[in-house]
Amino acid sequence: MTKLKDNSTMIATIICGILMIVGLIVDKSGFSFAPIIYIIGMIIGGFKQTKEGLEETFEDKRLSVDVLMALAAIGACLIQYYFEGIMLTFIFSLSGSLEEYTTSKSKKEIENLMAIQPDNAFLLDDNGETTEVAVATLKIGNKLLVPKGASIPIDGELLSDFASIDEAAITGESIPVDKLNHDNVFAGTINIGNPITMVVTKESKDTLFSKIIQLVDEAQNTPSKTASFLDRFENVYVKAILIIVPLMILIPYFFFGWSWDQSFYRGMVLLVVASPCALVAAASPATLAAISHGAKNGVLFKGGAFLETLSDLKAITFDKTGTLTRGIPVVTDEIFLEDNHIEHISVLLEIEKNSTHPLASAIVKHYRQKSDDKVLDLTIEEIAGSGMQGTQKDIIWRVGNIDFVTNTVISKAIQEDTLRLQNEGKTVIYLSKNNQIVAFFGLLDVPKPEAIETVHYFNEQGIETTMLTGDHHQTAHAVAKMVGVNQVVADCLPEDKTVFIKKQQEKLGTNAMVGDGINDAPALANASIGIAMGQGTDIAIDVADIVLMQDDLSKLKMSHELSLKLKRIITENIIFSITVIVLLITSNFLQIINLPLGVIGHEGSTILVILNGLRMLRPIPSKKYKK
Repeated sequence: MTKLKDNSTMIATIICGILMIVGLIVDKSGFSFAPIIYIIGMIIGGFKQTKEGLEETFEDKRLSVDVLMALAAIGACLIQYYFEGIMLTFIFSLSGSLEEYTTSKSKKEIENLMAIQPDNAFLLDDNGETTEVAVATLKIGNKLLVPKGASIPIDGELLSDFASIDEAAITGESIPVDKLNHDNVFAGTINIGNPITMVVTKESKDTLFSKIIQLVDEAQNTPSKTASFLDRFENVYVKAILIIVPLMILIPYFFFGWSWDQSFYRGMVLLVVASPCALVAAASPATLAAISHGAKNGVLFKGGAFLETLSDLKAITFDKTGTLTRGIPVVTDEIFLEDNHIEHISVLLEIEKNSTHPLASAIVKHYRQKSDDKVLDLTIEEIAGSGMQGTQKDIIWRVGNIDFVTNTVISKAIQEDTLRLQNEGKTVIYLSKNNQIVAFFGLLDVPKPEAIETVHYFNEQGIETTMLTGDHHQTAHAVAKMVGVNQVVADCLPEDKTVFIKKQQEKLGTNAMVGDGINDAPALANASIGIAMGQGTDIAIDVADIVLMQDDLSKLKMSHELSLKLKRIITENIIFSITVIVLLITSNFLQIINLPLGVIGHEGSTILVILNGLRMLRPIPSKKYKK
């Protein structure tokens, strides 16, 4: 029942269309009750929009095209052109129902965010006992226990000596962050190490996660400049027509010697030919065809406005992890200091496969085909905050950071290679044997193959490209250099990204944000166009205006070219439809055309506009449509 209610406008439009066809068949068959069918169709198809138009008129004191279309349909009926009346109703109802369908998705972004936040926390008392309590009841100074694998319930300060925290929900970065005593921890992030204790430093309403929710909510409730302009234009247009039509009836009657029947007839013709069917059709069919084209090619546009706005793009900003890059680290460099590589690889694999750390997983994935499958008698343990250790009789193997694997002075060559890798933004992992480094490896979250081509395209179009990331300066600049973005901003929290997007919008105009994480949601919501990766988080997809369903960045280039073509076709349609309306109005005043010719000109222009719009279904020649 709820589903029928949600789709009531579309159902009414379909019924109106069916009755329009049935009425036409009945009319052509010579039956006299065809007008009854037409009128029933007009009532069903136009009821909701007419009702909304009247409510706006009397409650909000503003006129809408809904009222004008209702009057145009009534006017057509008064001069016994019922088919034209139902055609006007059907076209307008169809455009309204399609617009409602693309925009009526309930705003679930806030609910989705709220669902991600933990509802309960484990409160620690002075005796070390825990009590499960609601997060909303927590106060600053409360001590909490966070089990392994659990979400941190609220912002606070770490009391434990060490913690490994997955902060992807806040920074979007795939590699967990090592936290030490007194470091800040954030609500919504995950403790992937041993159980930890923390002290609450903020109330639930003031957490970083809550700020994300607030930013998204504010952006969703702020109308765009385009929406405001169209709202004002509609009101002015309807007022102008409602003033002109009575004048068209009265002035010729009183000043030009026309009869009342002749003046009223010309006024009704004007009401029909001045109705904005062609103007409505100038954008809707073309936009729907473009949306269909995008869907077939893996791009979901949540509304035609976002597709149109994309053609005016002045700047595009990318999140790094999972957007420009694969989202997982890979081994990019390997330096072995001894000849027995196979033994070292086998030991490395045996040790790292016991760790769940993303860096360890990357090493295992890279070397799993290169080991000799020899069974090693290793006793393996994880040293929290440092790395992994394997004991083999009198040999101690260690994998981790340099301070953990050795306490001896390292050679100048190792220092130089380490510095080079770090300057390239790579994480360096060492393997030592009895305190001596025998190998080390560079790991990096590398760019997607299509990222470089996509960034190059936008640079070529004169559109400013930027990368925003919560990652460190060196890593960010290394990736930025690879993909070729104009600007890079590192060490960003969600608030920083939002501030940057707002300032960029003020400075350059229409901008787009491309991201995939919860941390990107505020920036996606505040950008002129939010673009989410299809494999990203639900909140990023919900907030975004465009979704790349296959996570393929090359579809951004296709989307921009599609938008440029759409803008050209809509401009053609608008110019054509306005020209026809002006010619028809002028011809009507000069009494050159009658109502049938007026209807043919009006409906004919609408059909031509629709057919021109359907050209959006054709494939787009690459690089044909320039700004």
